[in-house]
Amino acid sequence: MVAAGAALADEVGLGNLTMGALAQRVGVRTPSLYKHVSGQEDLNRRIAVLALSEAADAVGGAIQGYAGRDALAAAARAFRAFVVEHPGRYAATIGVEASGPDDPLAGAGRRLLDAFSAVLRGYGIAQPDTDHALRMLRSFLHGFATLEAGGGFRWSTDIDESLEWLIAFTDRGLRAL
Repeated sequence: MVAAGAALADEVGLGNLTMGALAQRVGVRTPSLYKHVSGQEDLNRRIAVLALSEAADAVGGAIQGYAGRDALAAAARAFRAFVVEHPGRYAATIGVEASGPDDPLAGAGRRLLDAFSAVLRGYGIAQPDTDHALRMLRSFLHGFATLEAGGGFRWSTDIDESLEWLIAFTDRGLRAL
């Protein structure tokens, strides 16, 4: 049920995902969905867990065997591809809070954070700067990918070139630390 909801969110946008639309998509009556999820909020939360897990798999798999700029580039490309291909499910991850350390949302979020932390380890960033570097990396990746997914880059410059430029810029900044 969650996978079907995530796929529908990718098609119509998370804001347009409703229990009724999901029931119609899977060919059941809306009350039947409540055997699987407790409501819209639970569905969105489960989609967020799925999205974070999938993003962690994508980024973690992409950076295997790489370090430094190569790991940064692999992570950036993988994350961008995930968000552009799955904008609805990725939107479910924004602003949702884990209820505690045992919440599946916390575990999935940690896995994605671990993948980004692995990228930064290749730069030898001092511990006091690690959190700042993670926030910068997330801001750059989130901003670029969500702008692209939302059609925010409508001028003629090639988007792939822009991403490569941003990767090079970020690499120089991280090496300068």
